[in-house]
Amino acid sequence: MSEYKNLIKKINSTANIGIIGLGYVGLPLAIRFAEEQHRVFGFDIDPKKVKLLNASSSYIKHIPNSRIKKLKAFFTFTSDISNIENCDVVIVCVPTPLTKNREPDLSFLKNTANSMVDHIKKGQLFCIESTTFPGTTEEIMLPIIEKSGFEVGKDIFLAYSPEREDPGNKNYSTSNIPKVVGGITDQCLNLASKIYSKVINEVVKVSSTQTAEMTKLLENIYRSVNIGLVNEMKMVADKMDIDIYEVINAASTKPFGYTPYYPGPGLGGHCIPIDPFYLTWKAREFDIHTRFIELAGEVNTHMPFWVIEKVINALNKAKKSINGAKILVLGVAYKKNVDDMRESPALHIINSLINKGGQVDYADPHIPEVKNLRTFKHSLKSIKLTKSSLSKYDLVLLTTDHDAFNYKLIQENSRLIVDSRGRFSKKLKNLTRA
Repeated sequence: MSEYKNLIKKINSTANIGIIGLGYVGLPLAIRFAEEQHRVFGFDIDPKKVKLLNASSSYIKHIPNSRIKKLKAFFTFTSDISNIENCDVVIVCVPTPLTKNREPDLSFLKNTANSMVDHIKKGQLFCIESTTFPGTTEEIMLPIIEKSGFEVGKDIFLAYSPEREDPGNKNYSTSNIPKVVGGITDQCLNLASKIYSKVINEVVKVSSTQTAEMTKLLENIYRSVNIGLVNEMKMVADKMDIDIYEVINAASTKPFGYTPYYPGPGLGGHCIPIDPFYLTWKAREFDIHTRFIELAGEVNTHMPFWVIEKVINALNKAKKSINGAKILVLGVAYKKNVDDMRESPALHIINSLINKGGQVDYADPHIPEVKNLRTFKHSLKSIKLTKSSLSKYDLVLLTTDHDAFNYKLIQENSRLIVDSRGRFSKKLKNLTRA
């Protein structure tokens, strides 16, 4: 029997699944496979994560401990990559950040592939989910994986399927978000489609791994460009003394040709602030300058500075210098109702306010402590919002509009409010929109 037919047979029953990278993408996917009674090997280089998961403890807010504990019999969590020998399907969900020069950093992806080579066996399928530029799977991952001595498409199989997780979204989860899949060969594509069909309602096949890679970039660049547009419109409306949120709400009544996007203090999360740079970098290889994409990136990157300027101006109007001012930042997650701080503009804003002499605290019901991050070296703990605590600050800055905040309490007990999310009424005398 061919390796392809043998793997089809395993997938149709209970193939063993390996998930490398147990973050916001990998862990929900691991849980879905376990729910369908697949044996799941979860890999992560962080021993603290592995220890917590083996104790059925979740470190992601929207995934309760009970969900992991219920499926404990199907899980093996480890940092030992040699255990991929026990897997029929290996799905790679490691980070793909940017370097300091805003260029693609594929070190996690390459290191993962190189660490697997000595443990690859015939009849395995490898699926890459990490967001990257078109050509990564075929140009970078394929040569590394073939160092194993096996031929992709015959002995082993390779596919790409971009992740589409949206933490905190109660309407969409791993199972009901359509899955785009591209394969190195037709057999690779068929195998990947079959395994994802076990846990996801709809699988969308595309003609190549490059198409699948480009699909993910288009999705997030579309959002980045539209957010950049509405952020720029916000600044124009602000100068004209027009309420941009009223404008957006009015425009949203049009039943065709318009989709509402909302301004904010900058972009956050692992995808939208990063993905456009993957395409602009790759496009240079083809002598294409992606001006439209880069302009949106410039606008969005500028937004934290716009917010900081608004904070300074609000303090100045109250005859208070930012140097020595007591400032409370509300929300350090990159979006509301999640505990995810990746690329959060709030962290950049806090850094800048501290560097300008501000005495900064924060409150976030989902993130009790912030310390020792890649771009944030301060150590802070979330404070509890009370009438007494709010009254101590010269200014309160809303950066992430969590539903858990008591906005009435904040409104009634804050001296100055700078609102970067449009949560408070514009009619408040102590309010500055940012």
